Amino acid sequence: MSASLLLLFILAAMAAAYQIGRKRAISVAGGVSRINRLHSLPGYYGWYAALWVGLPAFVLLLVWTGLQDRIVTMLMVNQLPEAMTAELSEGRLGLMINDIKNLATGNITSGEITPAVQAAADAYSRFNTLAEAALWVLALASAMIGLSLAWWRTSPTFRARNRVENTVMVILVMFSSIAIVTTLGIVLSVLFESILFFQKVPWTEFFFGTNWSPQIALRADQVGASGAFGAIPLFTGTLLISAIAMVVAVPIGLLSAVYLSEYAPRRVRSLAKPVLEVLAGIPTVVYGFFAALTVAPFIRGLGESIGLDVASESALAAGLVMGIMIIPFVSSLSDDVINAVPQAMRDGSYALGATQSETIRRVIFPAALPGIVGGILLAVSRAIGETMIVVMAAGLAANLTANPLDSVTTVTVQIVTLLTGDQEFDSAKTLAAFALGLTLFVVTLALNAIALHIVRKYREQYE
Repeated sequence: MSASLLLLFILAAMAAAYQIGRKRAISVAGGVSRINRLHSLPGYYGWYAALWVGLPAFVLLLVWTGLQDRIVTMLMVNQLPEAMTAELSEGRLGLMINDIKNLATGNITSGEITPAVQAAADAYSRFNTLAEAALWVLALASAMIGLSLAWWRTSPTFRARNRVENTVMVILVMFSSIAIVTTLGIVLSVLFESILFFQKVPWTEFFFGTNWSPQIALRADQVGASGAFGAIPLFTGTLLISAIAMVVAVPIGLLSAVYLSEYAPRRVRSLAKPVLEVLAGIPTVVYGFFAALTVAPFIRGLGESIGLDVASESALAAGLVMGIMIIPFVSSLSDDVINAVPQAMRDGSYALGATQSETIRRVIFPAALPGIVGGILLAVSRAIGETMIVVMAAGLAANLTANPLDSVTTVTVQIVTLLTGDQEFDSAKTLAAFALGLTLFVVTLALNAIALHIVRKYREQYE
């Protein structure tokens, strides 16, 4: 008796409750010919009954699913012999509990299966079975109570439509709040961890230091673990690769959007636009392989042929491939925005004697500028947040340089590097990832604020 089966049962019960509530409303009104006596349409009474049957059961299912394993585990641990748990540390106890759960579910265990462990696994399975049966009983009882309440309240004067609409409004507000609460949780978690980091490392060193080496020395004589947290090389590497990517993506994306929306025949547009948007569906790891195996060696060979010293992993290779990846974002969004400009503005420009190119430059582009800025902002955010291409084509070296032929790294790459593997979240090395994430969040927020200002300014001018 899984949760998915119970969910299907609840949905079926809601469908049945809808029909029962609807027929009950028609019955208390005196028949179909007299439904005008009802305050609301019969369907609203059906939805009222369905909500009373489904909502309590859904809430019960969510709460029970979240707490069942914890409660069952606690009951199982309480039944273990005291001799088994008296001398175990918290980590060893957790390992033993995992073995018991694996044995109960038929998975492989890491330790020896003793009679006590087998008994605990049997108890765990028994408690789970009882919990699932209790969940079904409580869900059925809540559904029956809800249906009875809806049946009792159904009358010609009952405002079923108001109750249903208010309930749906509350549900919509709750679901809309999930995004806000999630964002707030992310910000607070990153902020709190960043505060812990800045208690260990001065913020002046982080924001103005030019040496990034987050390896903390474990011993006084350890070599190569300086513990320097100057993030300037990461910021410059991120800006350098993002700038190269935008130099590639923005002109090509905008020009292709102008051609597809204003110059291309309908047949060419119907073929070219889907082909161009295929680039957006290619996984970034494929772009990374292309950058590492094709673009980077080509740039290195070309540079050496003219006497330039090019690193095997360079910012130029990563930026070029990232720009190719971002072209569909700029092109597709700009094309949609340009097509949204009213045809009357084009006709008015042509009526005044303007050519097609003058109309595009002086009428269409200014009118579509807010949407174009939004598309470019999305492309910038994608460039700043890209990781795989940078890892494979630009490397991990935190070099402070403006030379696109050198190897650099970015903020996102270092976040992944710092949080890879087993980490201790009380060390400055691991907490540095949260400080980098907070910085990246603030930068993205500032870009959004600037773009919103531009959009509002030009929207007032052209609407």
